[in-house]
Amino acid sequence: MQSVGRKNGWVPITIAALAFASLGLPDGALGVAWPSIRRELGLPLGELGSLLVVMTVGHLLSSFGSGPAAARLGAGRLLLWSNLAFAASALGFALAPGGWALLLASLVWGTAAGMIDAGLNAYAAARFSPRVITWLHACFGGGAMLGPVVQAGGSWRGGYAVVAGALGAMTVGLALTRGQLDEAADAAAVAALLPPPPRLAETLRRRVAWTGAALFCLYTGLEATPGRWAYSLLTEARGMAPDRAAYAVAAYWASFSLGRVLSGFAAHRVAPRVLLRAALAGAPAGAILVWTGSGGPGSVVGLMILGLCFAPVFPLLIALTPDRVGPGHASHAIGLQVSAAALGAGALPGAIGLVARRAGLEVVGPFLFGTAVAVLLLYGAVESRARITPPPSA
Repeated sequence: MQSVGRKNGWVPITIAALAFASLGLPDGALGVAWPSIRRELGLPLGELGSLLVVMTVGHLLSSFGSGPAAARLGAGRLLLWSNLAFAASALGFALAPGGWALLLASLVWGTAAGMIDAGLNAYAAARFSPRVITWLHACFGGGAMLGPVVQAGGSWRGGYAVVAGALGAMTVGLALTRGQLDEAADAAAVAALLPPPPRLAETLRRRVAWTGAALFCLYTGLEATPGRWAYSLLTEARGMAPDRAAYAVAAYWASFSLGRVLSGFAAHRVAPRVLLRAALAGAPAGAILVWTGSGGPGSVVGLMILGLCFAPVFPLLIALTPDRVGPGHASHAIGLQVSAAALGAGALPGAIGLVARRAGLEVVGPFLFGTAVAVLLLYGAVESRARITPPPSA
């Protein structure tokens, strides 16, 4: 594994960075496009929740099968076909005549995203150093930052056509370079990342694995919420101009990306647990600003604080998993956590849509604050239990 990790070539790193960015691009576009989509197609506010649930189902189903698919197809071919499906889903959004077409495109979107997400992370874990992996995750935020910019000031259909074109160009790039990815991804290293089936039941019997999964579910729902609902909150509930609101959401993703880049530098100077506690402790402050900021700059500053605080959380929680559950159970626990993360990223923003349909969009602020506090408390409980019950080595 170490020898594989040292063979960092610029071509594979560049391809992986662009792939992570392409994964974030449509993610950032949806929240900004949604008000225009629902007005044109006559859909209720909470219908976004249905789309997110369908995406989550597709993501979960495909991520479970990504390991065997990567071993059978190779990293290059897996990313090529998944990215092609991803581009098709964006085109489906651009051409959708009604809500049923959006649901179908959402299923393809979630399925393709799950395969790309799991495949990229498996490839990166076998190939790159932790610092490179952190910076690759920053590229996701960069793509998500561009999503609102693409949708700002124009037709939502045109915005999704641009997204489809960008993903199509990425697909062409993968077709031209997939041989280099397949050569770089050592089959034995990828196979070593797949958890041995006999140990799964034992891992699932450990409470710390489930509390960790609950933490991931709650946290990723929190992280996804500003990207999904901040634009609707600022424009429909607080009267902010659409262009300004789009750039406010872009600012959230920009600070998120910047935070991940900075955390890559800080990783060798600050203990991961210290950095993680500081990030989680700062998030409620940003949430309060979003909650109380009305339509002024306070909301934008709050979003940027949230992005900066959220930036290191997911990579550090992944990195600390072996310490919590033991190296022998880490692969299974991480698989459980990533699945829970996909569930939270779809279910929690979806639930906000259902509540907002009755109570209004101002529920977003209290949700952000309450969930940020809950994540901080749950993380403290998870770490306390890990200290009380030392993890087994296998």
